[in-house]
Parts: sequence; C-alpha cells; structure tokens
Amino acid sequence: MDGTIRVATYNIRKCIGLDRRRRPERIIEAITGLEAEVVALQEADKRLGRRPAALRAELVTRHTDLVPARLPDAGPSIGWHGNAILVHRRHRIRAVTPLSLPALEPRGALVADISVDGDDARPMRVVAVHLGLTRQHRQRQLHAIMAAIGAMAPRPTVILGDFNEWSARKGLDPIRPDFVVHAPGRSYHAARPVAALDRIAHCHRMTLRDAGVTETPLTRIASDHLPVWADLEVDWRRAPETRAAAASGVSR
Repeated sequence: MDGTIRVATYNIRKCIGLDRRRRPERIIEAITGLEAEVVALQEADKRLGRRPAALRAELVTRHTDLVPARLPDAGPSIGWHGNAILVHRRHRIRAVTPLSLPALEPRGALVADISVDGDDARPMRVVAVHLGLTRQHRQRQLHAIMAAIGAMAPRPTVILGDFNEWSARKGLDPIRPDFVVHAPGRSYHAARPVAALDRIAHCHRMTLRDAGVTETPLTRIASDHLPVWADLEVDWRRAPETRAAAASGVSR
C-alpha cells in the first residue's frame, strides 16, 4: 500500500510582502496555487504580544481546502513559535505536539500526526521547523528534534521548513542518515533567489518523485521567501528503519 502526497513549505514573513504591505490574501492565493495536501508555514504568527496569527485560521478554512493543525491552547496563534501546519481536510489530524528548541532566541518546532485520507493504516508525521541563524544552534535544534521524534511511535515522517542553512553539504548531519534532505532550488531572496534555505527532509519510507520552487509574479512579492514543494511517494508496507540500517542522506 503506497501513495503520493504533495507537501510544501513556505516562510510567509508574517504576510508582509516586499512592498511592505501585510496582505494575507496574497499568501492564501500562493498557498492555493501549490496544490499541496500538507503545507508547513514559518513566521505565521506576529512576533509581539500574544503572537496573534498573521494568517488567521478562518481565512485558511474559508478560502482553501486546508485546515490548521492547531494546539488546544494556541490562543490567537495559528502555530507554535511561528511554525504552522496546514492539512487537507480529507486527512485526519490525530495529534499536534509542540517542541521547544535550544537557542539564544525563542525557537520551536511543531509536529502533527495525521491519517492520510482518514485511514489509520496510512499514518504520517509532519514536522514544521524554522531553525536558528547560527550553525551551532541549528545543529543543537536538529538533535533535539531527532530525540523528540525518536521517542514517538515510528511512522513515515517528513521535516519541512526554513533550515536557514546556506551550505548545500554542511550543517545537517544530525538528521542523517535517517532522513534524505532535498533543497529543490533557490528560494531566498524572493526578489533575486540566491540561496536554497527552504528544504524538505523525508525518511526512507518515502521516495521523492518531483520537487520544485514556485516562482511567479505573485510569490516574488508576497514574501521574502519563495514556496518549495515536493511530491513524495509513501510506502506504508515497509518496516521502520533503524538509524544504523538507514542509508546516508544526500542533499541536492
């Protein structure tokens, strides 16, 4: 039993475009154009006060086929430390777990366990991340994420987000060999992409079938990052791999 699912990640910069205007409707249009079933967002909440959502949950549910995987006590926020996960309404969200990550500034990750098409025999885990600005802290954060998901029940897992890593080869050792890391293309800065900061890392029960960066007139102005997507084929028949048995990941 297998199937292909499109995932995406998008740093929406609190819905503030390169014209310095906060336009959530542009972000909604960009997300809709991805045609993804799972979307990880970074900077989805405003930074100060109670951190209200820059992209409101009701805007998402009204204008897309996606629903936010929200924490019960999220208050006005749509996510956790700015990370949010949107899931197609035909899938079932089983659990949402916040992770606090080590850093000089507040950082976190959000984990959502879903049942694809509502089928408990097709479980999937999604981790949304926005890693720190220094490699030392990024590596500590990746170690913390691996420890947290390693303590959870095994299931096909994908890590989506703004990894803030400029190197194509260095800095991502903590999630290898358990994950294959893909940088589908240069996604930052949206006006002139020079760096592949936004990545998709999948476990060995998933296979990359296609991936890309969505660069359009809209996405070039809606945020300072371009959205990144991937089509992943998931094999639910395959037994979970141990760290020792998994092959080494590659970055491209």
